[in-house]
Amino acid sequence: MKTPAVPDVRDTSTMAVIAILLALLAMIGPFSIDTYLPAFPAMGEALQATPLQIQQTLTAYLLPFALMMLWHGAISDALGRRRVILVGLALYTLASLLCALAQQLELLLLGRILQGLSAGAGTVIGRAVVRDLHEGPAAQRLMAHVSMMFAIAPAIAPILGGWLHGHFGWQAIFFFLAAFGGLLWLAVLLRLPETLPAIMRQPLHPLRLWYSYREVFADRTFVGLSAALAFNFNGMFLYVLSAPVFLIQHLRLGPQDFAWLFLPSVGGMMLGSFCSGRLAGRLSSRRTILLGYVLMGIAAAVNIGINLLLPPSLPWMILPLPLYTIGMAMTVPSLQLLSLDLHPQRRGLASSCQGLIQTGLTVFSAAILAPLLWATPLLLAGGMAASMACGLAAFRLACRQTPSAGQAH
Repeated sequence: MKTPAVPDVRDTSTMAVIAILLALLAMIGPFSIDTYLPAFPAMGEALQATPLQIQQTLTAYLLPFALMMLWHGAISDALGRRRVILVGLALYTLASLLCALAQQLELLLLGRILQGLSAGAGTVIGRAVVRDLHEGPAAQRLMAHVSMMFAIAPAIAPILGGWLHGHFGWQAIFFFLAAFGGLLWLAVLLRLPETLPAIMRQPLHPLRLWYSYREVFADRTFVGLSAALAFNFNGMFLYVLSAPVFLIQHLRLGPQDFAWLFLPSVGGMMLGSFCSGRLAGRLSSRRTILLGYVLMGIAAAVNIGINLLLPPSLPWMILPLPLYTIGMAMTVPSLQLLSLDLHPQRRGLASSCQGLIQTGLTVFSAAILAPLLWATPLLLAGGMAASMACGLAAFRLACRQTPSAGQAH
């Protein structure tokens, strides 16, 4: 089948299709993490596994996800964006089927590892596709639109997972993921164009890659901006990782009640992404990012105050979270684009490095930090505040390394 032609960026209908496809590709990550959270107790019983062993299926997914982040973009710089996405989706679909058919914990872990190896291709390469097509405020608006649509996934994933588990069993969740991957593979095949011309591709020469990776990771401005992005996201992701304990044990809700956490938080992400798109070209990236930090700081402080003054209960434990995600989502497009623009000849590789920094932190949180903090809601609130503070410090350090960082766009 003939590859779709490179689109005219002035064709709004074509660009809308591309934005939807990029958002769907980015949804694979939250679907792979959030959809099966309500089924943790049932999976542990069915597979004769402890809660900690089931929790480690998150780590089994996230660790290879982080490692492959380093390669998806570089491979797409050499072979093209579309081809690598298609291979990743095919492997993801097969891995999801393996998880659905697993009768032992070891097979489930293997399936999760294979999911992790493939799931990040769309997320990493999607960011590079945005910068292949647009620059400046136009790129920020497209990235914001993708983020706004992508934000739907964490809201519906645990709700859908709880419904599937309740009616058909936990295996149905992974059959759904396989169907999602397969249908998305077909949509990419038919509608996503190749955005990196052959003349712009970079060879996969080991020595050249080594120097490119070294150059990117030695760039303190790039690392600072990417770390800010990672810490901002981690502040909320601690609650996602801890959702079974936070909602079921502390707030005494059921597996079908995960919407209490995810709907308000994702609503905040959608609103923050919308605001980022509206502010593109009106405020500098630096001011947009700082405004996001003001909102995150207020939310984190209120969250700690509520946890100090009130017992765990609804709706008070949830109220600060959407404000935090509004601020977090406002910072995402600007931080992503500012860091990618530092290495314009290797945007795919730079996106991989950015993804590795973010996912590396989530792996640490899933394996170590979240289990340490979910003992009490107050500790989770402190973890959110500490993550936000680390993100702000990383952004300030990046601006000191390159004073113009954040002034563009």
